Amino acid sequence: MQRKQLIENIKTKESFLCVGLDSDINKIPRHLLDCDDPVFEFNKAIIDATAPYCVAYKPNLAFYEATGVAGWISLEKTIKYIKTNYPDQFIIADAKRGDIGNTSALYARSFFEHLDVDALTVAPYMGRDSVTPFLGKEGKWVILLALTSNPGSADFQLIEDNAGEKLFERVIKTAHTWAGKDEIMFVVGATRGKMFEDIRRVAPESFLLVPGVGAQGGSLEEVARYGMTDDCGLLVNSSRGIIFASNETDFAEVAAREAKNLKEQMSRLLAERNIV
Repeated sequence: MQRKQLIENIKTKESFLCVGLDSDINKIPRHLLDCDDPVFEFNKAIIDATAPYCVAYKPNLAFYEATGVAGWISLEKTIKYIKTNYPDQFIIADAKRGDIGNTSALYARSFFEHLDVDALTVAPYMGRDSVTPFLGKEGKWVILLALTSNPGSADFQLIEDNAGEKLFERVIKTAHTWAGKDEIMFVVGATRGKMFEDIRRVAPESFLLVPGVGAQGGSLEEVARYGMTDDCGLLVNSSRGIIFASNETDFAEVAAREAKNLKEQMSRLLAERNIV
């Protein structure tokens, strides 16, 4: 999906919500366990319920890989279902890949050709040759980990050099020498709040994938205040707060209600910036 189309979808839906499909088989409603593919049936119901309110879906690969072949089948069916029934949705494979060049090239083939997702999260620690195999593919995006919200992120990401530049800032600046705003996004945790100002100084026009709103306690208002650009520039992800809002037979209905609530907040924030 091209940047222009993503922005148009955000404006049309008045939403920059990404629904994370962290579909843990141990947490889905128990009545689904009698289905042939419980995870896919869960995902399908969640997608049908939330599609009017979001512009993206983000399956987290760990929840599928953990169950082996069955998990991969569920993942492939989920991606195909989205692409067939909701082709305007941006699909992010949250796989956090990144390895030596020839390995990354095969990861790129797996996700961008076989699964045909729009974007893939990538760990940039190994540098240029681990990232560039994912670049240069029409309509495909690399989403680099930049400033995450986990407690251990400070171990490396906030380290400063002698000039006072933090490591995450160096990652962003260096990545911009590999590709521009139409191919690279960055992951920035919603709990970072005012630090989005630092991000925007080095990535003024890049899209940011922002996890951590909802169950992790990130503030949507703060993210928008410090991180929103003139064309939005944000995909804010909510996973558990939507998909596991209920584990009863009404789970899809409750998920829709939670997604709609976030969408309405986003619509207001977009209107305040005259984006919609």
